[in-house]
Amino acid sequence: MAATDRGRLRVAVVGVGHFGRHHARILSTLPGVRLEAVVDIDADRASAAAAGTGAVVATDVTELSGRVDAVTLAVPTASHHAVALPFLERGISVLVEKPIARSVVEADALIAAAETSGAVLAVGHTERYNPAVATALPLVQAPRFIEVHRIGTFPARSLDIDVVFDVMIHDLDIVLTAVGEEVETIEAIGVPVLTDRVDIANARLRFPSGCIANLTASRISRDQVRKLRFFQRDAYISIDCAEQEVEGWRVTRGGPDATIAGGRLDVPRGEPLERELADFIHAVSANVPPQVGGADGRRALGLAQRVADAMRHESALDRRPARERER
Repeated sequence: MAATDRGRLRVAVVGVGHFGRHHARILSTLPGVRLEAVVDIDADRASAAAAGTGAVVATDVTELSGRVDAVTLAVPTASHHAVALPFLERGISVLVEKPIARSVVEADALIAAAETSGAVLAVGHTERYNPAVATALPLVQAPRFIEVHRIGTFPARSLDIDVVFDVMIHDLDIVLTAVGEEVETIEAIGVPVLTDRVDIANARLRFPSGCIANLTASRISRDQVRKLRFFQRDAYISIDCAEQEVEGWRVTRGGPDATIAGGRLDVPRGEPLERELADFIHAVSANVPPQVGGADGRRALGLAQRVADAMRHESALDRRPARERER
């Protein structure tokens, strides 16, 4: 169990941009937690996020030495490894926003450091804590086809990474969890539209069991769509992550006719990020694995990288002269 301050876990938030400020907001109210510090290179932004919480404001993570038991990181992906590693090596537990790192090599280094020191390493695949996803996943058994659409408006953040690592990676994690197998083959295409990186992408994944998953992710739409649909033997399950709604339908076979029954399922409402942070705090306090740990983050990152590689391969083929493409 981590050292605590008067029975409360001392936690700092590092990076308080779009996501980090919500980390600070929630952690300042969670039972058993003391929001010890808010760190950001922008002192004004750190002060705004810490206002009213009693947390110390800092602009450098070195100011946290000896003051915290755990940290949550919401810094740019390029800095995940460099910022998280020293904490993990000192036995300080870390929740890092997705993707876990820039590469599986960096992810492996974080996982190894956590295993050596005994620190908890959690990864912010927040959608796994969505009540709708939590309700639906136990119902998914041997799916045959999965259709995913995650479409959103253009963000003012995470433009240092492709839409695959920023947006699609949520669903890659969910699909891997639901199917329970590694992907066998990938077909993918991506297009830069508003940035120099891929802004809209489609991937078709085939699993050894024969299951096919078709995923589309975009950050250039006027609409917000976050839906997953699972088709399996005699059943259909639909998840609306944005509305936190689940529908389940099942075919009952008996006699000459089959009947279809189902509808909307009961889903307890809740803020996914709050559930994620509460799970992290519990994992650190009780010294148990978090629901989404380093290995989960690495697995999703590895698949995202394979999707990105497949997109680049497809793009390279498209750039060949027409005569070569016809061969």
